[in-house]
Amino acid sequence: MTGNSSSANPPANGAGVDIRAADAPAIAFAAELLRSGRLVAVPTETVYGLAARADSAEAVAGIYRAKGRPDFNPLIVHVPTLAAAEALAVVDGRARALAEAFWPGPLTLVLPLRSGSGITPAVTAGLSTVALRCPDHPVMQAVLSEARVPLAAPSANRSGAVSPTTARHVAGSLGVAVDLVLDGGATRAGIESTIVALRPHGWAVLRPGPVTEHQIAAVLGTCSDVMPNSALIEAPGQLASHYAPGKPVRLAASTAAPDEFLIGFGLVAGTISLSPSGDLAEAAARLYACLHEAAAAPEPRIAVAPVPEAGIGEAINDRLRRAAA
Repeated sequence: MTGNSSSANPPANGAGVDIRAADAPAIAFAAELLRSGRLVAVPTETVYGLAARADSAEAVAGIYRAKGRPDFNPLIVHVPTLAAAEALAVVDGRARALAEAFWPGPLTLVLPLRSGSGITPAVTAGLSTVALRCPDHPVMQAVLSEARVPLAAPSANRSGAVSPTTARHVAGSLGVAVDLVLDGGATRAGIESTIVALRPHGWAVLRPGPVTEHQIAAVLGTCSDVMPNSALIEAPGQLASHYAPGKPVRLAASTAAPDEFLIGFGLVAGTISLSPSGDLAEAAARLYACLHEAAAAPEPRIAVAPVPEAGIGEAINDRLRRAAA
């Protein structure tokens, strides 16, 4: 790893960060960096990911250093195809059905790690399972194709902070701790993938996201009683405090106090709005951009309008509750 990749305190303004438009030469350069064990921020349809080769303990250690991430928090491995996933994990009929329904796309599967997969234990935090996702973004798919190695790629921001949905967010959060940022524009879904664990006798959603529990149940049947052990971190996004903008956050606010920056939704206008029309998909896509803007505002506190729990609203409220924790 380079000295840049282990920077403990990256500049807040992202000065000096190598940001390149995600064209063919930049993607080829990114793949070369990744194969050599360096860190590259890559857009996906959910948020920007901080990628490193998942079969290198040294490369993965660079992710933990750059993010300031606790090493008990596992990472998601990105693969280009279901066949690539089968080389790393034990994929049963249920996993195959979910992959066929939702891959490529914003669904992560927690599956038994296959013996001899080559995935470094730093990725799985020592667990016997691995979290796998096949992303639906042309840039990430092109990088995976060029690099020809599985890529661990958590969100490209300091651990616990607001996730990045633009290259500028990455630069502002990680600075020169990342060797290259591929700029693919603003991300589409705007929140991290749904994570589902497939257990011997059932399944459980570990993190809500764009693919809803109802959609998963339509493929697998009703969610079982076998729920995750609340004391065990099995996947990203399970920490009680996460996605934090660095200011106190008040939820379900219909108006703002004088010292609050109000993020609106629907009929609650706010200083800015997740979605003036009350569209939950738009709100999900704008969530982190709004939190970044609120974090940069002069007001010392943030208030957020109520968001319905229906559909993807469950995932939005999950992120907001953790931001407020």
